Amino acid sequence: MTVLEPRDADVSPLTEDAGIALGETVSAAPDGVLGRTYRALSIGIVSVVFLIAFEATAVGTAMPVAARELHGIPLYAFAFSAYFTTSLFAMVLSGQWADRRGPLAPLAAGISAFGAGLLLSGTAGTMWMFIAGRAVQGLGGGLVIVALYVVISRAYPEHLRPAILAAFAASWVIPSVVGPLASGSVTEHLGWRWVFVGIPVLVVFPLVLALPAIRRMASGPADPAAPVEPYDRRRIVLALGISVGAGLLQYAGQERNWFSLLPAAAGVALLVPAIRGLLPPGTGRAARGLPAVVLLRGVAAGSFIAAESFVPLMLVTQRGMSPTMAGLSLAAGGGTWALGSYIQSRPFVEPHRDRLLVGAMVLVAAAIATAPAVLIDGVPVWTVAVAWAFGCFGMGIVIASTSVLLLKLSAPEEAGANSAALQISDGLSNVLLLAAGGAAFAALGGGAVGAVHEAVEVGAPGSHPGAFAVVFLPMAGVALVGAWVATRVRTRA
Repeated sequence: MTVLEPRDADVSPLTEDAGIALGETVSAAPDGVLGRTYRALSIGIVSVVFLIAFEATAVGTAMPVAARELHGIPLYAFAFSAYFTTSLFAMVLSGQWADRRGPLAPLAAGISAFGAGLLLSGTAGTMWMFIAGRAVQGLGGGLVIVALYVVISRAYPEHLRPAILAAFAASWVIPSVVGPLASGSVTEHLGWRWVFVGIPVLVVFPLVLALPAIRRMASGPADPAAPVEPYDRRRIVLALGISVGAGLLQYAGQERNWFSLLPAAAGVALLVPAIRGLLPPGTGRAARGLPAVVLLRGVAAGSFIAAESFVPLMLVTQRGMSPTMAGLSLAAGGGTWALGSYIQSRPFVEPHRDRLLVGAMVLVAAAIATAPAVLIDGVPVWTVAVAWAFGCFGMGIVIASTSVLLLKLSAPEEAGANSAALQISDGLSNVLLLAAGGAAFAALGGGAVGAVHEAVEVGAPGSHPGAFAVVFLPMAGVALVGAWVATRVRTRA
């Protein structure tokens, strides 16, 4: 991918402020993300993202088989929510850890926990043990993603950050195509356990390559001369509250009975103060600048992922496609997502980033609204593939741009906490909008979330088309709200 070529990042000279922030001499020659200065670090941290991407695409394919063999179909949804809920807690912990001690330790601990969780799930004898492994994975994933943002903030000058974030997006292209096919083949011929126990082998390469480079370029506190502040216990307690609250809401959305109102109320009671304490003031009302950036990330990620989760199911149950073909219908999105991320990394985009974000969110909303058109028999199924390619292009712009803006608006000593807020907005919106979409889907005849995959396996009749429409159309509306939020990401001059 040309996004990773050094010449792409050398258009803008290294500014004096960026050089001072990194402890470099102002006269030093500019270097690209694959230049001599950053090559080992860039390859190492992109390898970490590649590992996470491959796990996400491969494990998702093997998950239904694992749940069936472990007699855990009723608990299927918890295999996903366990990951998300523990990662929310780990994000806050990682932000504080990285701000005070540097990103090296949380990144190493996160990669190790990620691999340990995979091994625990792969050797599980019961569904609850499998879910426990996914929870450990979530802890690792939450530690890693925030630590990576701190690494970027510490090690790369501002003009190189769009390029390395574009490389993150590019690292999803191959896994999005190869992951499902490789996982399906391994599951069919060797068994689902080999998918889980095999991926941790990939952990070794990122550890060997990235950690020494991080130790050299981004270790230690942002200001070594300043006294190290103690951990903010209140934020850690709030992080625990947001994880438990999200889990209770996920549980209540799956149960859908009068008794589920109790865990739902408890979840809301935990979430409201936690959100207010962990996200920047003004996030809920899209205050200009950092709060709007954090809110936009959640609105974009939540609406898109919630809708995307139902695309393969819709194609299988309503149009008779095989699960493999339904999954591959979204494969082109990996390439267009990387393309969108690459475009936002170009120097000419910077003065127009807010307008680009508005257009990207409109594109995302249009893609989500177009997808359920295949519920009409006369509409060709490739319509979804085309619509989702455009939607992923918009998401590539939005996800990378919000990361760029967040780091630009954050002081070095605040990069960890603010990156944690961005990831919390992303992860929490995924949990809440997935829960809302799943509840609406089930209420209109879609069936229980955990039973969906079992139904597909045994060839049960498809769900009512209205159950899918009630998921996609509201999510398109949420994405349109994101277009308005995008107008507020820049502070007034």
